[in-house]
Amino acid sequence: MSLELKVMAELKEAMKAKDDAALRGLRAIKAEIIKAKTEPGAGGEISEEGELKLLQKIVKQRKDSLEIFRQQNREDLAIKEAEEIAIIEKFLPKQLTEAELKETIAPIIAQVGANSLADLGKVMGIASKQLAGKADGKAISAVVKELLSSAK
Repeated sequence: MSLELKVMAELKEAMKAKDDAALRGLRAIKAEIIKAKTEPGAGGEISEEGELKLLQKIVKQRKDSLEIFRQQNREDLAIKEAEEIAIIEKFLPKQLTEAELKETIAPIIAQVGANSLADLGKVMGIASKQLAGKADGKAISAVVKELLSSAK
């Protein structure tokens, strides 16, 4: 079942339940799907990989907004963003923990032969492709930097 069909089914349920938080999150996903499908060259279709990237983008935007709202003591808006993040993350695969990231990235570092922060780009390229959808780019970068700086 495609992401769009899952979202539409959930949207119907949220409407019946009058769940405002779910409606906001699901409508955000639906809007992004429609936008992606109508972009030039998309041909009205989105790949599974494209769906993952789209969801990650939406979650990242919400997390950035959440951080700003908390800095500005706008807890009312922060709560709404947190609710939407929870709804959107249900459609993403389970995110890896820091320990799991280290286990996955260490062999990549060995494979590439990286031994300093100068090799960050090489490792990030491979790690980002392998961990697409399973971890946030910031988290991957932080673990790669930590492992490369301790490899000295």
